[in-house]
Amino acid sequence: MTHGSRNEGRLDYRLTGLARVTAELIRAASAEDVTRIVVEHSAEAVGATIASLSLREGQDVVRLMGLRGGLDGDAEAFATYPLATATPAADVIRSGCRLILAGRAEILDAYPANPSIDRGERSLLVLPLKTASETLGAIGLSFPGQREFEPAELDCLDILADTCAQGLLRIQAEQEAAERQAKLSFLAEASAELASSLDYEATLARVARLAVPTFADWCAIDLVKDNRLRRLAVAHVDPAKVAYAHEIAERYPTDPDSGSGPWQVIRTGRSELIQEITDEMLVAAARDAEHLRIARELALYSAVTVPLIARGRTLGVITWVSAESQRRYTQGDLEFAEDLARRAAVSIDNSELHSEISAVAVRLQHAVLPSALPAVEGCDVAVSYTPSGRTEVGGDFYDVIALPDGRVALFVGDVMGRGVEAAASMAQMRASVRAYLASDPLPDVVLTKLDRMLAQFGDDQFVTLAYLLVDPAGNELLVANAGHPAPVLLRADSSVEQFPGADGGPLAIGEGPRRSHRVRFDPGDTVLLFTDGLIERRTEDIDTGRGRLSAALVALADVDLHRGLQSTVTAVADETHDDDVAALALRRHRRAVAG
Repeated sequence: MTHGSRNEGRLDYRLTGLARVTAELIRAASAEDVTRIVVEHSAEAVGATIASLSLREGQDVVRLMGLRGGLDGDAEAFATYPLATATPAADVIRSGCRLILAGRAEILDAYPANPSIDRGERSLLVLPLKTASETLGAIGLSFPGQREFEPAELDCLDILADTCAQGLLRIQAEQEAAERQAKLSFLAEASAELASSLDYEATLARVARLAVPTFADWCAIDLVKDNRLRRLAVAHVDPAKVAYAHEIAERYPTDPDSGSGPWQVIRTGRSELIQEITDEMLVAAARDAEHLRIARELALYSAVTVPLIARGRTLGVITWVSAESQRRYTQGDLEFAEDLARRAAVSIDNSELHSEISAVAVRLQHAVLPSALPAVEGCDVAVSYTPSGRTEVGGDFYDVIALPDGRVALFVGDVMGRGVEAAASMAQMRASVRAYLASDPLPDVVLTKLDRMLAQFGDDQFVTLAYLLVDPAGNELLVANAGHPAPVLLRADSSVEQFPGADGGPLAIGEGPRRSHRVRFDPGDTVLLFTDGLIERRTEDIDTGRGRLSAALVALADVDLHRGLQSTVTAVADETHDDDVAALALRRHRRAVAG
């Protein structure tokens, strides 16, 4: 075996190891799992003798999450330290850029004031854990001697770091979502009325009506807004008196310093039961003669005021009053009112949690999908991604990679399911495709490797994928398809060509090695990849959707490919279909006509 063959074999071994580590990171369930995988398995995969994972804590502190190798006392010395400290990890976290120091001389030159960094002849590689908005931390790897890194290996290590960052972000989002979902589960205990809307003002209006007249003649709900009590809902057996109740609240707001009533309930979080409202009470509470006259006219008889408490926070109060019915409230009535108030408070909190969970889903989606497409020489590239509108993230994913030799790899896939698990699988597939094509971008090779990976580590994942390798210099492209809707081609003369159908089933389900098909791809041609949400409708055959797409492809001839793609998607997609839609288009520039 030649020296070159040995190096190539060693590189393939490392790339395979890194792909395996990346797959492990996708399945990590906690930050501790991520740390263990990084410092143990990634070090083994690339031959590092020291590996560390450091995370930014707050704005100004670095925390060492895990360390393999090193000297006694390193873990304690670097357990936490200021971000401003001159260390490789801190520098990379601040800069967000990869750091390579080959050999002892380079290390000492970079950190002359840090004598503890001198560990003899070695090389350092520090990778930033970057998200779209920040650098979460850094992976540090130390190698004996002067280590040179192959470009493909560095690409895979960068993907490993990106996957690590995405994994940490996913775990954080998953924990936040789980905490919020636990809160939302309380709402399931409430009645259908309380569970029917996320509009808490409308919900509270129904709460007020629920109690009248079965439980009360009056029901008022007040929430704390800007240190004032805002009367949000009122119900009365006589609808004509509702406006009157709002007017009274405006003219005679409750006294914040009173030892009883709504403000006292808010301050203490304890309910208040007045079994009988006496005239002496009305006189003591009246602000003036007019106020007393109104109170007597209302014929208030008994009252219950209970706090609206959610997650330890008192949002306001609900007050039930009997008047005309002369119902005397008991301790049992108080407990019933507290139960209704608990449900109402969860409804209010639910509306806020829904907004927060939606924000978590968006963050998770952004962590998985590329933030921007690369510029491709001689081509226009455009993407359209339309989420279904659900809170949970869908399973559509895509990417475009401009290769150093001028070729372009692009793919669109779909993972079965929704939510955090789907997003994790999306991240795994996108990272794995990028890792495999860094070694050999041929479509049949990449899909065959993905088949093997999912067969061994896929945990019954159901994934379809269409993968293209565009070669502008050769005026052709190669396509391989694992159970995915076939791409379509708009020729420069506006004719439409359908790509060959799927070459076997979804990943890890197809039999035998994958095959790729060669398609002519001339200047002015446009290729479109998409997920099934674009052409599927519940009420029609899939071929009807394909025909509708073919008819709409002419929009891709628009000078602005982004605008043309959006017009195509708008014309074809079903707005009522509860599925995400991802569409990716690449168009070759036309050749300039000689003058």
